[in-house]
Amino acid sequence: MVKINENFLKLKKNYLFIDIAKRLKAYKAENPDKELIRMGIGDVTLPLAPVVVDAMKKAADEMGVKETFRGYEDSGAGYDFLRNAVSGYYKSFGVNVSPDDIRINDGAKADCGNIVDIFGDGNTVLITDPAYPVYVDSNAMSGRKIVFANSNEANGFAAMPDYNVHADIIYLCSPNNPTGSVYTKTQLKEWVDYALKNEAVIIFDSAYEAFISDPKLPRSIYAVEGAEKCAVEMCSLSKTAGFTGTRCGYTVIPSTLVVTASDGSEVKLADLWGRRQGSKFNGVSYPVQRAAEAVFSPEGQKQTREAIAYYKGNAKIMAETLDELGIKYTGGINSPYIWLKCPDGMNGWDFFDYLLKEIQVVGTPGDGFGPNGVGWFRLTAFGSRENTVEAMRRFKELLKK
Repeated sequence: MVKINENFLKLKKNYLFIDIAKRLKAYKAENPDKELIRMGIGDVTLPLAPVVVDAMKKAADEMGVKETFRGYEDSGAGYDFLRNAVSGYYKSFGVNVSPDDIRINDGAKADCGNIVDIFGDGNTVLITDPAYPVYVDSNAMSGRKIVFANSNEANGFAAMPDYNVHADIIYLCSPNNPTGSVYTKTQLKEWVDYALKNEAVIIFDSAYEAFISDPKLPRSIYAVEGAEKCAVEMCSLSKTAGFTGTRCGYTVIPSTLVVTASDGSEVKLADLWGRRQGSKFNGVSYPVQRAAEAVFSPEGQKQTREAIAYYKGNAKIMAETLDELGIKYTGGINSPYIWLKCPDGMNGWDFFDYLLKEIQVVGTPGDGFGPNGVGWFRLTAFGSRENTVEAMRRFKELLKK
């Protein structure tokens, strides 16, 4: 008889965004004339930059010519032209990452979930709470012990290490999804020191680094001394360049990141990941990698930065509205997310239903991101300017009451 992975049976029955979709479907069925303003799921609304589209079209044309056609990419890590471009991008904000340590992927979410394949199931995993659900679910599917570090209002939603708690794998996200908080260099140094002392590995999700405008805040964990010996960094072009429907990102595993096997031998984590990917992943298509390369060109940076500025303008409008209403929040400055405290002691789902029913604005209940998210609510800045302005107008009318 076939045996299933029964760890799946221990997961919550519904994924957060599936629950939201069900509620919206039911509401639309009962109110077909109501137009919703969606500020919940973090999907972008602006199109790809023209320089990116041109590069993709050119690459697609190359695929139709015998002399320039591309099949499998030999290394499985991504084309050299893109890895070199990513390395150059790191240098632009003062961080040295070798092209050889970069692996191209189809977005950060997949690698965040799949990288658990190279770690033993006996590891203890530490995750800051609230957390992006993939960190928790992917490890729960493997039956690992999960402990949480509390990110809450008292610490500015920036959990710090507790040396009384041991962890082998640590998930950090900065700028954070869902809270919008950003770790300082000093705070990240504490996490790096903790990881080195515990011989742990940090999985650092920097998917929103391009939204950081404060030069004092680190855009990569490799800006911190010692991180090259304990940290894996994952980044995505989904939000920084509008690739949610195009799918491309990258993972950095330094060659200096070495772990000890049970027989006492030293193993490069990059070699394990390369072996895993060689067996389970055939890479990202040539046209998409050429499009991604264009993101890191001078013109690509100019055009994608214009889109980021647009979204940050939306965040500013949202933040000003919450300031006017006297509602506490984090994020919105170096992040595309606003994390607000629900008024009148509501929990996230009650506030979700209240906004949906009264003003047809859709956000994300913080309750779905973990216990520390209860009573908080996430709004995204990825909508249109018109919808953002209208949603905040409705907020004012409703919450001033």
